[in-house]
Amino acid sequence: MDIRTHALVMWLLVFAAVVFSPNSGQCEEGVRLLGDLCRIKGQETNTLQGWGLVTGLRGTGDSDSSATSMALSRMIQLMGGPIGMERNGQLNTKSLGDTKNVAMVFVTAQVPRFGAQQGDLVDVTVTAISAKSLEGGVLMLTPLLGPRADNPTVYAMAQGELRVSLDGPATKAAIESGAKMEANVRTAFEADGKITFVIKDDVASFETAQLIASQINAFMESLPGAANGVGNSPSAQSLQVQPGGEASYARSRAFGGKSAKAIDQKHVEVFIPAAQRNNPVGFIAMLESNVPIAVRSQSQRVVINEREGIVVIGEHVEIAPSLISHRNLRILAGGGPSLVAVDKQPNPTLQSLADALNALEVPTNDLIAIIKTLQKKGDLFGEVVFE
Repeated sequence: MDIRTHALVMWLLVFAAVVFSPNSGQCEEGVRLLGDLCRIKGQETNTLQGWGLVTGLRGTGDSDSSATSMALSRMIQLMGGPIGMERNGQLNTKSLGDTKNVAMVFVTAQVPRFGAQQGDLVDVTVTAISAKSLEGGVLMLTPLLGPRADNPTVYAMAQGELRVSLDGPATKAAIESGAKMEANVRTAFEADGKITFVIKDDVASFETAQLIASQINAFMESLPGAANGVGNSPSAQSLQVQPGGEASYARSRAFGGKSAKAIDQKHVEVFIPAAQRNNPVGFIAMLESNVPIAVRSQSQRVVINEREGIVVIGEHVEIAPSLISHRNLRILAGGGPSLVAVDKQPNPTLQSLADALNALEVPTNDLIAIIKTLQKKGDLFGEVVFE
């Protein structure tokens, strides 16, 4: 056994002595507010799109594209420029000559999840269709439509100088605040007297959804019914006259007398009480800032970003006793009769393995390869998330 391998085994034996307490199998809980765990359904980003022309390129445009020449001719004609006509009534694209400095491009803009008002500025992304490079180009005035092709509404107009990223492809560019909103884009958050909380992916589960619904119901029930309109007293209800002439108070809460109901592992519907119908924003703000949720710790999760070479390991991620052969290393990880004296728990932690590999200056790529193999074999007890 060489010195490198011997040192690695010693490190693993030392870290194997670090074990969980008797309660280590239970995930720790942390209290967070409802607004930190959820967003409101309807508050999503929207994509505007269109196609346009980029000029001012350095001979890297669509010189052989008849579509580009036709589009440029049409734009010049609309602006009152001198474009000749052929005998068949079509634009004479040949009169433009060489158009290597022009490119047809696809233009998109992201409207924030909270919407946008007329006059707001949003960022623009421009991608080439067949041009070799967009460096030095300027986007001509381009109308942007909604994500649906059957909606002809022009929501924004984009134009400006392109900025090509130094570490990105030359066929993709951006224009900061390059599109001006010409129409309002409002994101609805209320439907049929209800709002829907969408749980974030990193904590979404049936358990979390049910817990959120229960906490919202408990919070609503703790409020004075007469003050907020969620109780069942006459002051918290609205009087309804039946066709036969009989009058009764309608219940102000849905879902069997409850305010909230878990729909699935990501969605929780909440009934807006009668007294808050005219102020849904205040009602949402009240829930987001006053309802505490005790969520499970994510300490049994491994998050890997291969592109950046980042590995984040939760402290409770365990691995089965394994003998790992990698390159010129043979790695003994925990367990076995020989370790009974120093490790009463059979499974070492992945963090211990990672620390030992790091001490021996094993590259991050090798650590990621080992984690993938352990996961594939079923010897990694935890969730692995790749970004």
